[in-house]
Amino acid sequence: MTIDIAPGEAGRRVDEADWAGLAEALDAHGCALTPRLLDPDACRAIAGLYERTELFRGTVDMARHRFGSGTYRYFTHELPPVVAELRAALYPHLLVVARDWAARLGRPAPWPDDLHQWLAMCHEAGQNRSAQILLRYETGDWNALHRDVFGDLVFPLQVVIGLDEYGADYTGGEFLLVEQRPRAQSRGTTAVLRQGHGLVFTTRDRPVRTARGWSAGAVRHGVSTVHSGRRHALGLVFHDAS
Repeated sequence: MTIDIAPGEAGRRVDEADWAGLAEALDAHGCALTPRLLDPDACRAIAGLYERTELFRGTVDMARHRFGSGTYRYFTHELPPVVAELRAALYPHLLVVARDWAARLGRPAPWPDDLHQWLAMCHEAGQNRSAQILLRYETGDWNALHRDVFGDLVFPLQVVIGLDEYGADYTGGEFLLVEQRPRAQSRGTTAVLRQGHGLVFTTRDRPVRTARGWSAGAVRHGVSTVHSGRRHALGLVFHDAS
């Protein structure tokens, strides 16, 4: 199955997004919805890659590991061109937010301008396995709250792109984000992942202003129960796994 999308088209859509507005939403909620990055045909083609096992280094049965219910597959480092293009285009925009957050929290910002250089640093530290995933949820499946950390080197933002049409291909299956606010009750946020649109969200924590200055608000994410149909999503992580 081929993915019929002109080279550079996905990257152009990424670059044309309102990144100042997305940064404001990330500051306010820990997640932000992008405009459409992929057309429906491209979404269906990427979802169809799930059957091509040679493209993946492994499959995870979430129920077996008590992660929830459903399956996902890790791509090899030989990513489909449009997946590699999306990841490369997103990185410089997310890097601006990552460095700003690190400055607020008084943390180091080890991420270089070049994504390949950053991934080389991950590999040198023993994180040399691809963390890009294609997820599939059937009716009744769900994903427990978790973080995609994978090692000591972590990029603080990641992106998930919806590949099916909410309300037509599936119902339920909303994205969940739960933030443990400093000295306060947890706050939950839900988002509908529409076909071809991305959701940028924090990997581990984010800066939260308190009376004592900036503190790190711990965040986990998951997926609510799918009520009907089948839901696919493309997960883009900007560090590799150990």
